[in-house]
Amino acid sequence: MKNKIIAYQGVQGAYSHLSCKNVFPNSTSLACETFQEAMHLVEIGKADFAMIPVENSTAGRVEEIYRLIPKMSLHIMDEHFEPVKHCLLALKDSCLDDIKYVSSHPQALAQCHTNITKYNFEAVAKFDTAGAAQELLTINDKTHAAIASSLSSQLYNLQILNDDFGDHYGNTTRFLVLSKENDIPKYCEDKEYITSLVFEVRNIAASLYKALGGFATNNVNLIKLESYSLPGSMKASQFHVDIAGHTDQKKLQFALEELSFFAKDVKVLGVYNRNKYRDTMKTFSED
Repeated sequence: MKNKIIAYQGVQGAYSHLSCKNVFPNSTSLACETFQEAMHLVEIGKADFAMIPVENSTAGRVEEIYRLIPKMSLHIMDEHFEPVKHCLLALKDSCLDDIKYVSSHPQALAQCHTNITKYNFEAVAKFDTAGAAQELLTINDKTHAAIASSLSSQLYNLQILNDDFGDHYGNTTRFLVLSKENDIPKYCEDKEYITSLVFEVRNIAASLYKALGGFATNNVNLIKLESYSLPGSMKASQFHVDIAGHTDQKKLQFALEELSFFAKDVKVLGVYNRNKYRDTMKTFSED
């Protein structure tokens, strides 16, 4: 796709920015302060797509996103898996022995916890990874380092003290590409798809068990089930489900029909192609 505008949360050099460049190399990436702003720009037509992280193989889900997505008027059009290779960045004249403080987004700090402890660095939480890298130029102190992408080192003229500072090999972040248009791919038997939806269960006994039972009886595989409390309530819960299948398949249609008996406010968020990267990631296994 050419001449598209892709909104993402963070500053230039963020992993979301890197994902935008990898998925949409011929488009313009637009930095936003918040996830909500990135989504809103798509909703009002000032951006074509939003690149939004939803989970990481090391640090788990980005809970804020699962709360924002049901409220939006956007649709999931694709998923992207971005391998995350954390770099330890510092000023050009710094060396590893100079470093006392390391800053980054809390999830990046969590994903590098073992190495941070190993070098006895003091971790400093920041709003995002690339912002922490950019701030090194303002601080101008050799004792400060940041954990960010290699793209950040290029953009802010920083040196890489360690190009693989993360604790786990294969660290990967899953992104969703959100669109205002609901472009559902045409169903083909030789392709694999994912349908994502959210719902609440009705106030009846064993409602969740019954709501999910239709997927089992119709041989439909649930890839992911996330639950979270609705704002302002400790009683009501909302569930996010990723399903292996396309809404044009009869077995999924039957499963969704059964779901409707025991659930309310069912909302299909999107139907999109299953990313082949899933085949290489045991953490995101669907077995």
